[in-house]
Amino acid sequence: MTNHGQNASTKPRGIAAVAEGVNAVLRRIATPSLTQLVLRCALAVPFWRSGVNKWDGFLQLNDVAVLLFSSELKLHLPGGPYNFPAPGLMAFATGSAEILLPILLVLGLATRLAAFGLLVMTLVIQLTVPDGWPLHITWVAMALGIMAWGPGRIAIDHWIGTDKG
Repeated sequence: MTNHGQNASTKPRGIAAVAEGVNAVLRRIATPSLTQLVLRCALAVPFWRSGVNKWDGFLQLNDVAVLLFSSELKLHLPGGPYNFPAPGLMAFATGSAEILLPILLVLGLATRLAAFGLLVMTLVIQLTVPDGWPLHITWVAMALGIMAWGPGRIAIDHWIGTDKG
């Protein structure tokens, strides 16, 4: 009877030990700093790709970007949809943010602020493309993760001491 009791109590400890060993290996692979770097890059990519498609040259918006904000894109608010106000200005601001904020994220400079900017943009995108929520929720999660845990050690913010989080 004592043997049976010992086997039952050592079995869970054996499983726990194996699980802890696997978890230790996984923690070595997915270090916080590497994870934060990948998270920053992953959030930057879709915005960067959208941003480069809005420009024909330095500070030269293409006609499609302005056309999108003046006739295609609408804000889906109660009682709407509504046109974007000042479509030329909105296209310029959006195109600029879609270039600048991803660069800041990848470099890890003003990282939390850049992530917040992309979070706000995502919320506006959600109001513009309501059916896109499955993708938008991933952008929200990435932005919130960056805002909560910071840029990590592989970031200019960390190196210059502006964000040790």
